[in-house]
Amino acid sequence: MILHDAIDHYVAWQRAHGARFITSARTLYQFCKNVPEQVRCDAVTEKEVRRFLTGTGSLTRSRANKYGTLAGFYRYAISRGYAARSPLPAADEEPKKLQSAPSYIYSREELQHLIKAIDISRRRAIRLDADTFRVLLLILYGAGLRTSEALQLTIRDVDLADAVLTVRNTKFYKSRLVPVAPQLASILRAYVERRSDRPLPEGTESAFLANRDGTQVRKYNVDYAFKQLLQTAGISRKDDGRRAPCLHALRHTAAVHRLTSWYREGTDIQRLLPALSTYLGHANLDGTSVYLSMTPELLHEASVCFDRYVNGENHA
Repeated sequence: MILHDAIDHYVAWQRAHGARFITSARTLYQFCKNVPEQVRCDAVTEKEVRRFLTGTGSLTRSRANKYGTLAGFYRYAISRGYAARSPLPAADEEPKKLQSAPSYIYSREELQHLIKAIDISRRRAIRLDADTFRVLLLILYGAGLRTSEALQLTIRDVDLADAVLTVRNTKFYKSRLVPVAPQLASILRAYVERRSDRPLPEGTESAFLANRDGTQVRKYNVDYAFKQLLQTAGISRKDDGRRAPCLHALRHTAAVHRLTSWYREGTDIQRLLPALSTYLGHANLDGTSVYLSMTPELLHEASVCFDRYVNGENHA
């Protein structure tokens, strides 16, 4: 089968099974442009694949992503009889995948500085006011939501009677219920009263986190506001090999702080890790396990917990 046609079938198959498959589809069609037109799946050579994987720049994580995408396609093509073999080089011949720098983790003191600096940072705001911005940050940290998930919450998604948020169409195309702690629930109740003074253009389908005119807050406005907030609060990148502080790091911080608290309480982390994974909306435990080694503080608590176990303090 012609490579381009086989890719069309594969993309349609992925999307029929619920995947958006946007980035991977783009990679596959880009691959088509790097081989002869109308080439058959079986006629693609390893040399052509290597040339596509290498690209023109230095080694980056994109090579591993491209390799994984092509490997998935060829598994599909072989299973359907579109190709008899895969032209990809052996996986053990590929350069080791570059490890990305760990996320910035805010200390509790830094979180307090951020919240206190919001009024100063947003004093000249026209659309995204300090009140809404503050509630957004508290949701990101208090409920561990992704920024897009928080911004897509509607009035009906916030159940204050049961203190539960309904997060719809998440990163992995599933919806989930996220219970919130009493303190955050109280903050949300107070915000709802103030939110009622703003327009509700779509009734209960209107954005929960709204600009002054009732419209949905946009992510690019939030990103810009958060950069200003970091400057106002005096929080910047540290020389410890981590990424620069950013909005999404609030979610990572929430997970790490929760794990740290569990360790201090002597909780069985492995038993609760699946619950945390579900709460955060991860597709599997791999996405949650990375938090176990995110900070020296967390590693210290894990070490203390292990020492207690070795010394028999937790033995029945």
